[in-house]
Amino acid sequence: MDLGLSGKSVIVTGAGRGIGLAVTRALLAEGASVVAVSRSESAQLKALEEVGRLRTVTADLTDPHEPPGIVTTALDEFGRLDVLVNNVGGVRPRLGGFLSVTDDDWIATLTINLLTAVRMTRAALPALVAGDAGAIVTVSSVNAALPDPLVIDYSAAKAALTSFCKSLSKEVGPAGIRVNTVSPGPVATDLWLGEGGVAAAVASATGGKADAVAQQAASESVTGRFTRPEEVADLVTFLAGDRATNITGADFTIDGGLISTL
Repeated sequence: MDLGLSGKSVIVTGAGRGIGLAVTRALLAEGASVVAVSRSESAQLKALEEVGRLRTVTADLTDPHEPPGIVTTALDEFGRLDVLVNNVGGVRPRLGGFLSVTDDDWIATLTINLLTAVRMTRAALPALVAGDAGAIVTVSSVNAALPDPLVIDYSAAKAALTSFCKSLSKEVGPAGIRVNTVSPGPVATDLWLGEGGVAAAVASATGGKADAVAQQAASESVTGRFTRPEEVADLVTFLAGDRATNITGADFTIDGGLISTL
């Protein structure tokens, strides 16, 4: 299926690993040109430069001054901007409960999970509108609709992120810009399974094993497994392309049936 992405210019944030890396690979395979933004250098991302049509940028998007320069890079490199994929995010289990979450914790969580996308979108929107048609796809989380005290600040930030994208879709839709969110459940990335990830953090606090924590999380889904990064990337890529030109203001859950309500 031709998704209509060949020749289009895309910015992907959080592209150094996990979902962002998988999205970058999928977009390149569809013929898109990509500015891939990562907080630190990534050997896997760097290797993709051999494909061509890829410019890697190292930037910390918690710095509000970074987004305009990234958009300028896309315009200088590829002459246009058609799609923005907001993928930056992070989570820390709050094993000490709500009272252990400080103001600094809240600010850090809201910054990385909400304000990075808000600022990146603000910087990119004029260039998207100038192209008469474009797409913004933002990676949210099932926790936007499935609040969990273990990640109380993350859940609140992702709920705000999904709401922001829905509101924005109503404003920019008449200008030809589509805005959608993708909400994964647990994904087989370092965020969950890596050293210092959610499974390891919970296991360390409870005296268990990280593998057992991950297996328990996976068992809560109907499919009994974590989503693969490539599966999220396929959905993001579809929403970015021309096959989805009448889809906007929507949230797409990919969680193996974890959320059981309508």
